Amino acid sequence: MTLARLAVFFVFFLSGFAALVYQVVWQRSLFAIYGINLESVTVIVTAFMLGLGLGSLAGGALSKEPRRPVLLLFAAVEASIGAFGLVSLPLFHRVGEATLSLPPLATAGVTFLLVLAPTLLMGSTLPLLTAHLVRRSGNVGKSVGALYFVNTLGSALASVAAVALLLPRLGQARAVLVAAVVNWVAAAIVGGFAVVERKGAREA
Repeated sequence: MTLARLAVFFVFFLSGFAALVYQVVWQRSLFAIYGINLESVTVIVTAFMLGLGLGSLAGGALSKEPRRPVLLLFAAVEASIGAFGLVSLPLFHRVGEATLSLPPLATAGVTFLLVLAPTLLMGSTLPLLTAHLVRRSGNVGKSVGALYFVNTLGSALASVAAVALLLPRLGQARAVLVAAVVNWVAAAIVGGFAVVERKGAREA
């Protein structure tokens, strides 16, 4: 296995880790604002799932064009997720304060949209990296399977780390900062490989 391929797997491990940290922290933050009840849980979980699904469709559409630089797109997505993560908690609280007096349906809609934007970005990452690996190996099954494995592994580690280490030791704001830094590290690694790859292709 080449260094570039290992780097892609490592980066998607980091992506899964950061995404799960965000999910745990954002759910706790939104529950603190709107309360824990069946309606708020349903809205938040639905927004996460729908965002990931729609993002996957969008990422798949973007990756269909063979000449499109999917690694650079992935790096941009990861950097954008990190940027949103950095401002997410203050944004949630400000929007929460502004919508507490709204009817429940309107409040649910605002909450839904808040979570939908970053999860769209998260959902687009798998098809972008899959497209990159398929272009190199031609094997869709192995590419998707390997990426799912490392992403799930990162998410599993994050679910434990967030509850047992990050939130108790650092609190919500610093836990989100850790996740944002992880996103930016992933973006830097992939962006670096993409630049080197494009440079090598031009020189060939």
